[in-house]
Amino acid sequence: MRKIGKWVIPAATILLPFVAMAALTNPTATLTGKAITLTEIEDLITGAGRFLITISIIVAVIFIIYGGIRWITARDNDDAVASAKKIIMNGIIGAIIILGVGVILQTLAGVITRDFFGNYK
Repeated sequence: MRKIGKWVIPAATILLPFVAMAALTNPTATLTGKAITLTEIEDLITGAGRFLITISIIVAVIFIIYGGIRWITARDNDDAVASAKKIIMNGIIGAIIILGVGVILQTLAGVITRDFFGNYK
């Protein structure tokens, strides 16, 4: 039994996909609609990018304002002032990174639609 099992189990494992495919009928394509265009891809990238950039800039501004309020309320506490300065710097760095991502997304959308390099074809 073990000698037969050494050959039958691997053979069945290898042949099982072929047996399963034999039971398939000829499928017909049921997809309808039109193809997506490069302009639609550009609009999708631009819309999603603008939404995410807007939300992210709002969050960065909130952090900058929060850091400013903490700095004002810190008074003579040097640790609290340092913490507030760090929050403000992180908010500014985050805003710069977000704006950089916006430039990258606009460049990517222009390259995909071949508008980035002008009207050269």
